Amino acid sequence: MNISYNWLKEYIQIEESPEELSIILTDLGLEIGGLKKVQSIAGGLEGLVVGEVKDKWQHPNADKLSCTKVDIGADELLNIVCGAPNVDKGQKVIVATIGTVLYNGNDHFKIKKSKLRGELSEGMICAEDEIGLGESHNGILVLPNEVPVGTLAKEYFNVEEDYIFEVDITPNRADALSHYGVARDLAAYYQFHGKVLKASFPELKKLEKVGNLPINISIKDKQACPRYSGITIKGVNVTESPEWLKKRLVAIGLVPINNIVDVTNYVMFEIGQPLHAFDYSRCGGEIEVKSDLDGTDFITLDGQQRTIQSGELMICNSTQPMCIAGVFGGEESGVSNGTKDIFLESACFNPVSVRKTSKRHGLKTDASYRFERGVDPELTVKALQRAANLILEVAGGEIASEVEDVIVESKKPFEVEFSYSRCNRLIGDELQKDTIKQVLTSLEIDIVQETEDTLSLKVPTYRVDVQRECDVIEEILRIYGFNSVPIPVSLKSSIIVSKGIPQEKIVKAISNLLVSNGFNEIMNNSLTRKEYYTNLEETLEENHVELLNPLSKDLNILRRNLLFGGLENIARNNNMKNPNLKFFEFGKTYFKNAEGDYQEEKNLSLLVTGLKTENSWSTEPLGVSIYTLKGYVSNIISRLGISKIKSKTVQNEFLSEGVAIYSKKTLIAEYGKVKQKFLKSTGVKQDVYFANIKWDEVLKLLKYQKTKLSPISKFHPVKRDLSLLLNNTINYSDLEQIAFEVERKILKKVELFDIYEGSKLPKGKKSYALSFILQSDESTLKDKQIENTMQKLQKAFQDKLGAELR
Repeated sequence: MNISYNWLKEYIQIEESPEELSIILTDLGLEIGGLKKVQSIAGGLEGLVVGEVKDKWQHPNADKLSCTKVDIGADELLNIVCGAPNVDKGQKVIVATIGTVLYNGNDHFKIKKSKLRGELSEGMICAEDEIGLGESHNGILVLPNEVPVGTLAKEYFNVEEDYIFEVDITPNRADALSHYGVARDLAAYYQFHGKVLKASFPELKKLEKVGNLPINISIKDKQACPRYSGITIKGVNVTESPEWLKKRLVAIGLVPINNIVDVTNYVMFEIGQPLHAFDYSRCGGEIEVKSDLDGTDFITLDGQQRTIQSGELMICNSTQPMCIAGVFGGEESGVSNGTKDIFLESACFNPVSVRKTSKRHGLKTDASYRFERGVDPELTVKALQRAANLILEVAGGEIASEVEDVIVESKKPFEVEFSYSRCNRLIGDELQKDTIKQVLTSLEIDIVQETEDTLSLKVPTYRVDVQRECDVIEEILRIYGFNSVPIPVSLKSSIIVSKGIPQEKIVKAISNLLVSNGFNEIMNNSLTRKEYYTNLEETLEENHVELLNPLSKDLNILRRNLLFGGLENIARNNNMKNPNLKFFEFGKTYFKNAEGDYQEEKNLSLLVTGLKTENSWSTEPLGVSIYTLKGYVSNIISRLGISKIKSKTVQNEFLSEGVAIYSKKTLIAEYGKVKQKFLKSTGVKQDVYFANIKWDEVLKLLKYQKTKLSPISKFHPVKRDLSLLLNNTINYSDLEQIAFEVERKILKKVELFDIYEGSKLPKGKKSYALSFILQSDESTLKDKQIENTMQKLQKAFQDKLGAELR
């Protein structure tokens, strides 16, 4: 929010410079994001002086140019070539001297000494549009004869210099969203530091009814509108605002519209209460505040047609809506140049109601910004009175009704119990009781009752964020000064012994493992496109977690898996000529269960694509495959110490071929080749292999994993091979599982080193060549023991799988 230094000084006496005041405001919690100098006229009319045309004659080489001699109070007269048709001898004019910079919107140019058609020109006689004083370019600006030669233009036109503070208001500080609110905070600061100063509220003149334009206000939705006030004004003259009013609004970045609208904006930035002016002829004497217009079409001030939904609060006449309450006005009921009578609204709306409506329609206004944070209901009538006073001043007219003030529920000051000891403990310093009471008094917080250690307080209604003891302590610290709290010389802390699984440590260990294998970590948005999950059999649409007010169609649900974010990353990298990629991501997925309850799961995803080994003079390029991904998944499971797992082939709605890994009956991981339709939908043009590890299930397994230390065997291992003829439906995992079931003691490892399928084998058959690593921890293996083990393995393969020895 922008705060004007000059405007602020109307409510409190300020002796500090803008730079010094920036430091004070930041210390008060009103952080200054920027400070800039502004002028009521661009450039401040620097380099422009009043001159007198002493002589004028026709340019010898141009019919439309004149040569002049101009006196600007210097030692010599200036030669200036002028193209204006109205320039004449004896005129008092504005002269831009050499070196002066003139501004035209965002453009500017510098006056230089030059020759025009062969004649010397040492400056420029200016028109009003050339120096930012108007829009006319019919001729030069001629001043009254009594203006002294050499007078600086900035002094003659009273150019105002100001400084604008860019204040970063936190969401809780609705009370500081105005110049008076900032002045009130400064007053508390000054009072605590010994200055007897108080913020001056704008003068409120008594309103006397003269005309007769009755208005009847009815609040239908009492929860969404606890208070609504209004007044009618007859016979206004809607025109351009006076200069002082336009200067104030332009300084803080607003565009003046007309005197009525400008007054409502001025009062909002002055004391923080949003207002709205209606054309009285559109009201029909009736105002209804209601939220039952579901499906009604409504055209707002920006010319957009919007459909009103149930629960959206609207300001209506007896037949139709006129304004989206607290957000935006309607096109038909707004004040125009033809408006003669107005109805002026000042209300208090429910913050949640305004925020939902504003979000749903994508409308962010200065009014909604304040209502969403909470305005003071006790300010509505005062703001109405202030605005009416100003409208009578700048637009004429007469008060045509009494102030209609409909109060659904009066808001009382917040009652808070406060403890001195708790305050000092939270602040970390011993504040004297008198100091604390001094701060509370400066913040307009009333002390109702006091005991040895406690205070009973009443917090004013404009401080909607101060409703608990800790809030009051924060306010005390804010005025006392965060920098005033001494830094302790010692630090006291409790050592907490963590029980259970160190999840962060495990995540870091696996991340390091993957990075050392050439992976890059990715982090994607939890929001994704609903279209990715259409026409799926298992990932049902009714289980999506959809956003009520999505930012865009591409971000309208919470992701169901980590696949599509990774594919988007691959597509983006492919477009930048990075085809060989390995990504991993730790992230949550979201869904609704059968009962409609929201649930989330943490997963680890891996994606590999492109070449496993790139082109080299010494090796042939090798592409990634499902076996590449299997190796990475196996490494992770091995690193986590998870054993006794089973795997089986799987095809699901995302993988065209893949493997599922189980621990007992619990699925802990799936990996395989991504289906082409999903690659196409994300713009990926090469094969991608994807693994999803259910991280929550993995962590549960780790609770039951016990680390055992055992010495390395002193005895040599023995390797034996078998070549088996099998049905082509049998997988290596079936053989591995049977082998370890048969021999648990000395069988250490099973390796598949060859697969053969061809015309030399019977139809429906394939050949597996396996290596078995045998080793004892107790003694050297004997030939007989080795032969018995291999015979048991061979028999088990034959009995359970119908295997034949080749």
